[in-house]
Amino acid sequence: MEKFTKLGLSKELSDVLKEFGFTEPTEIQEKAIPLALKGKDIIGGSATGSGKTLAFGSAIIENVEKNKKIQAIVLTPTRELAEQVATSIRNFGKNKNLKVLAVYGGVNINSQIRQISTTDVLVGTPGRIIDHIDRETLRLDGIKILVLDEVDRMFDMGFSRDVEKIIKECPEKRQTMMFSATISQDIDYLAKKYTRNPAEIAVKSYVDPSKLKQVYYDVADNKKFSLFVSLLKKESADLVMVFCGTRRNVDFISDNLIKNGIHAKAIHGKIEQKKRIRVLEEFHKKGLGVLVCTDVAARGLDIKGVSHVYNYDVPNDLNDYIHRIGRTARAGKEGKAITILASRDYEKFGNVIQSKDISITPEKLPQLEIVKIRMDFGRNRFGRNSAGRYFSRGPRRNNERGRGFGNQGNNRDSNRPQRNTGNRPKRKWDNKPRSSYNQKSNSRRPLDKRGNNFRNSNRPRR
Repeated sequence: MEKFTKLGLSKELSDVLKEFGFTEPTEIQEKAIPLALKGKDIIGGSATGSGKTLAFGSAIIENVEKNKKIQAIVLTPTRELAEQVATSIRNFGKNKNLKVLAVYGGVNINSQIRQISTTDVLVGTPGRIIDHIDRETLRLDGIKILVLDEVDRMFDMGFSRDVEKIIKECPEKRQTMMFSATISQDIDYLAKKYTRNPAEIAVKSYVDPSKLKQVYYDVADNKKFSLFVSLLKKESADLVMVFCGTRRNVDFISDNLIKNGIHAKAIHGKIEQKKRIRVLEEFHKKGLGVLVCTDVAARGLDIKGVSHVYNYDVPNDLNDYIHRIGRTARAGKEGKAITILASRDYEKFGNVIQSKDISITPEKLPQLEIVKIRMDFGRNRFGRNSAGRYFSRGPRRNNERGRGFGNQGNNRDSNRPQRNTGNRPKRKWDNKPRSSYNQKSNSRRPLDKRGNNFRNSNRPRR
């Protein structure tokens, strides 16, 4: 542990790192830790899994004292990354007994409000932190250290204004550290506006290109899932990550993998947070073979031991592709990235494969066994049954009342099979007086003595 001590870390923190199996610092840690401990502003170009959490976490642990006031804040794009960063800082700083709190949406805000008053280090997503600021349950006037983790993804998700609003709530005299896989013009603008003489750090890719094999298969649309299942069963894999473009596709893939006897779990933004955490813990412990996810949900998660990455849906641009394949072939281990193409993927894949920085080779299609899939047409993006009240099977007739289907009026559709009620026992409301139930319009409206609606009963008779 002498290498960590030479970087300026205390013996207490070095001993904790030894307990967690750290033997020598990574490139980003070696370059960033000495500067961070001195209070310098930093702009770091570093991919997920390079060890940047310890790079900024060490400065927080060494320079923050336990006094029940928030002195350091870390912004992350996703809930999972917020929980992961908070857990890491909590573990690394266990000897100082710092109170580290992760705040994000999707969970009860009241429990977070109760804990904020005694927190030393706050880690959270921009949206939930803004919620606390607007509610006046969070003050950032005591911040000494501000960290923006995965800045490029936060900007991609539309958090740029929220990030600036949070920065403005912090004191001008502070240490600011930004880490991003790519440094765009927006990030460069943010750095120039809110940092003071920052040190720029760039590290080599954590992924070994010589250990990573990239291939693609071109298959007919109706055989795409069958090919995917065939490859999963044929390839000798440890942990597998599958990337899809939408939440609906994530659910579709994971459900049908389970139906075909493959242990898979889904993770995306609409899944309850507690369940997402359980899935990730299971995946980390290698109790789960296949993790199906969206780019947003998986961004920033440091998952070790991934041997295969599947692009079931081709990403929108080259940066997303690089982030995906960067999950495998880490730390000298071999990995494989497989992209499955159908006709709708050609345009996006054309944008990716044009890059000179990557080399993707085509593969011949193996002999396929057609796999049956279950198409869940009963649900739609609104979470309702498609036979719900706002969905119609066709144009309504003029003499039909009500919203939705045409069988709510007087005349039923003659082509629709009628319900046979002749043999059922009579119910207590069958003989209800006509004065309280309007049989003409099939709706409950009060009637007058002549059987007309009250709204029409005062009209003069012709």
